[in-house]
Amino acid sequence: MLSCARYERPRTLKEALMLRAEAPEGARLVAGATDLLPWAREGRAGDVELPMLIDLTAVEELSGHQRQGGRVRLGANVVWQEFLEDPALSRLLPVMPLCAVWFADDQIRQQATLAGNLVNASPAADGTPPVLALNGEIELCRLADGQVMRRTLPVADFVTGPGRTRLARDEIVSAVLVDAAEGYGASFQKVGLRRSLVISVACVAALVRLDAAGTRIEDVRVALGGVGPVPLRLGDVEERLMGERVTPELIEAAAAPTAGRVASRSRVEYRRRLVPGLVRAALEEAVERARVEKAAGQREAANA
Repeated sequence: MLSCARYERPRTLKEALMLRAEAPEGARLVAGATDLLPWAREGRAGDVELPMLIDLTAVEELSGHQRQGGRVRLGANVVWQEFLEDPALSRLLPVMPLCAVWFADDQIRQQATLAGNLVNASPAADGTPPVLALNGEIELCRLADGQVMRRTLPVADFVTGPGRTRLARDEIVSAVLVDAAEGYGASFQKVGLRRSLVISVACVAALVRLDAAGTRIEDVRVALGGVGPVPLRLGDVEERLMGERVTPELIEAAAAPTAGRVASRSRVEYRRRLVPGLVRAALEEAVERARVEKAAGQREAANA
């Protein structure tokens, strides 16, 4: 049985940070709490009692999303279902609904947060590669002399290993900051025993923007998860593709070396055979979607 000696549900960020600062060793922060029971069951025999549980779902400052110039600020309480239901988010962050549709199931998506997926720091987390492709940063806050202090870290630096992050003991994640990617073609590819409710063997997120003619790659981002201790951006693949005319041969050549990025301790040979094809499929789909976006934009301009 899982229980807690003290349950708190703060209403403001400042109140939450005060509770966080005084929380005893072993206290847990939750928003969706979808990983809490699996965590309690994993390698822990018998009952588990937490000294304190801080529920952040009522903290208004952690909710919602805002466009901030070329970036989008996602409050830490934004749940996965929002990427499927909010038209603005789908338009601004086209890779996120493609990931969300295969994330867990309908019930979990209504509860689970993107921020929680990042903090959980699983090597196979579905949410990390799309955020990396969107040049994601994580905003952390703490109390200092009664004032809320904030700092941001690239998500690539925030996750340091399986289950490990740079979140300090007195900090709370307040937001995830990502690039707006309107006009990009996107893809999210995932392989597991099934498409959802499963830990990924490997997953790839890709974003592609084409030039005005729709033939050359103007910008490309590719990120890979599930094949090592932390998800990663494939900068060498991006470099190979940037500015080039799109051909099947180009994509094949860019994807082929990615087998060497596999650094997992299990099913290594299988992953090495799998990853180049997964990267190729992600790039092909992102290019095709980018062409659709380009054509739609040209039609809108012609009708304006």
